[in-house]
Amino acid sequence: MHFCVIKSRTLKIFVAMVLVLVLLSLSIDSSTSAQVYFGYSTRKVPIYNVETEEKQVAISFDAAWGADKTQGIIDILNEFDCTATFFLVGFWVDDYPDMVKAIDEAGMEIGTHSNTHPDMVKLDKTTMKSELETSISKIENITDKKVSLFRAPFGSYNNDLLDTAEELGLKTIQWDVDSLDWKGLSASDISSRVMSRVKNGSIILMHNNSDYVLDALRLVLNRLKVQGYKVTGISELIYQENYTIDRNGVQHKN
Repeated sequence: MHFCVIKSRTLKIFVAMVLVLVLLSLSIDSSTSAQVYFGYSTRKVPIYNVETEEKQVAISFDAAWGADKTQGIIDILNEFDCTATFFLVGFWVDDYPDMVKAIDEAGMEIGTHSNTHPDMVKLDKTTMKSELETSISKIENITDKKVSLFRAPFGSYNNDLLDTAEELGLKTIQWDVDSLDWKGLSASDISSRVMSRVKNGSIILMHNNSDYVLDALRLVLNRLKVQGYKVTGISELIYQENYTIDRNGVQHKN
């Protein structure tokens, strides 16, 4: 009789544990507990960098406010025979259409950085789509080239945003080397910060109108060249098909 009581109690505990695991699996999208029990999360991530044996990195510039240094950036990139990716906000495109054309005609790549630079995770999917479609249309009307890359304002994203971008044929791009040039760091400090973090497959984040971006860019490109790195736009670095992105945002070729 005592044995039967123990066995019955054990069975109840086992059934309860199974029910807990089933409930957790059903709510895995929103439950942090699911990550603890199962060791993974269904949260999607953008591309932060690329796994590659090639000494190649991509440099990118976010453009939302101001444009007086942009031609200087283009000139320095051309001087070093490098390309780059510019992520443009829609209202920047409205204000500087001639500069958009100059970026494109210089052989640089252009991606969207949204239309109004909101924190897009606070938007519903319909508004997310509108932000992207509107900005893409503005860029493509000037360049007559397809926009294929997106960088989220503030680097803020969730599954809805990544799904929306993917539905529009966009790859969402983050970065693994943040220059922090917007903080007013000196050109030397920006260069040192970038070079201490860069590696094969890195994506470097800079801003088109930060205080010392021109001097910093020249230092960075010179040091990258000395170390044997090829500097390109993002589409030339990332894999376009047959790839996976791990939970740290590293893109791997299958």
